[in-house]
Amino acid sequence: MEFLKQLQIDKNNLGVSSGVQWIKTNTSIIESFSPVDGKLIGSVATADEKSYKEIVQKAKDAFIEWRMWPAPKRGEIVRQVGEALRNNKEALGKLVSYEMGKSLQEGYGEVQEMIDICDFAVGLSRQLYGLTMHSERSKHRMYEQWHPLGIVGIISAFNFPVAVWSWNAALAWVCGNVCIWKPSEKTPLCGIAVQKIVAAVLEKNNVPEGVNCLVQGGREIGEWLSNDTNIALISATGSTRMGKAVSTAVAARLGKSILELGGNNAIIISQHADLNIALVGALFGAVGTAGQRCTSTRRLIIHESVYDAFKQKLVAAYHQLKIGDPLDSKNHVGPLIDKDAVNLYLKSIEQCKQQGGKFIVEGGVINGAGYESGCYVKPCIAEVTNELPIVQHETFAPILYLMKYKNVSEAIAIQNNVPQGLSSSIFTLNMREAEEFLSHTGSDCGIANVNIGTSGAEIGGAFGGEKETGGGRESGSDAWKAYMRRQTNTINWSDKLPLAQGIEFNL
Repeated sequence: MEFLKQLQIDKNNLGVSSGVQWIKTNTSIIESFSPVDGKLIGSVATADEKSYKEIVQKAKDAFIEWRMWPAPKRGEIVRQVGEALRNNKEALGKLVSYEMGKSLQEGYGEVQEMIDICDFAVGLSRQLYGLTMHSERSKHRMYEQWHPLGIVGIISAFNFPVAVWSWNAALAWVCGNVCIWKPSEKTPLCGIAVQKIVAAVLEKNNVPEGVNCLVQGGREIGEWLSNDTNIALISATGSTRMGKAVSTAVAARLGKSILELGGNNAIIISQHADLNIALVGALFGAVGTAGQRCTSTRRLIIHESVYDAFKQKLVAAYHQLKIGDPLDSKNHVGPLIDKDAVNLYLKSIEQCKQQGGKFIVEGGVINGAGYESGCYVKPCIAEVTNELPIVQHETFAPILYLMKYKNVSEAIAIQNNVPQGLSSSIFTLNMREAEEFLSHTGSDCGIANVNIGTSGAEIGGAFGGEKETGGGRESGSDAWKAYMRRQTNTINWSDKLPLAQGIEFNL
């Protein structure tokens, strides 16, 4: 495939890099099979302990120099990375679609997110502001400033194999940090492609080797990063189970972490909603990326007066979905990432039925010509109550749960009554309902939307959630502060030494 050649993806790839340099290892191989057609795309050599330590040392050495580059100059490097991504958008978007299984439009959209965060970070490089405060002591000045942290470890998930890395890396770089990235072992070739695109920019600008590092591998690599006192910050995206393990390890050494974990996102459909736009929001939220977004819509909480009408519209729309090769723009839904995901999908459907759920659109695996990978499944819908154990659990698959409510306060209570707290939405044309949803007594999620769905966050806002979603924030707003250390400074320019709080200490 031409896009693989453009991205310099071979059948056999080294998986450890400090930037321009690639390191040979004597360890296991990850083979990447496309969920689109089941074919082997290529293999990647994983990191061993020796190469991991070499990468960490390279990053430590690079940080000493990189932190002294002026922030706008670091921003210029990020600007050029954004340009390189623009030039490779089509090829990288196709690789994302082919290796992960999301639709081609979503693959392009993911690369566009990378470009957007680079643009954001370029501006940010001239806006790393600190405050100036008034001192209680005469002839004293107080202010705060922000310094680089050091090495940022990035652990990303398969569902957004490149975008989430860029959210972290672009901000970390302009803040003066260096990065070590462990991509998902399910999408290793996306990591290789990005590393090569970035390396060309870094080499051209004589950026020190070690500013952008790659370490491929499985759970063991994540454990090394989490336990390594050299890593100032771990930003980890994945399951709640994984996040708890990372959080425990990082906290034990008093390190910093940003956790972006599971979501169990709901849309409230009010009796005052525009049902036509609500249908589009619910449909894309539930089946986009085959339900494998952390912001995917899992639950629809529908007012009893419009429940039957909306259900009818939704079922009709589901019957029109085209499932197949995601690189074909005519298809709406691609495959799940692998057969393990398929098995979890089937198990969840069975558990839902056992717990009393009633399926109004049946699920199942699709077989036959064009579906040889065994990873294509039918998006399905079940009528449930929120208390069912399976509804309280996040299943990374296109299973949508429907339930009724009587008033908006009840709907909000239902929505909040799950362990996760990432994204939420209400469709209503009633101002009071919208404001209640966004108030202190409203949604308890990190993201709360009105008249748009739960997925499709823009990079300008801080991304993340509460409760078992982890509490971290990435991307826009002032999320950059998590990648720096705050320092409060007081300067005495008088000829005396007055103490704070008026304390007297005379000799």
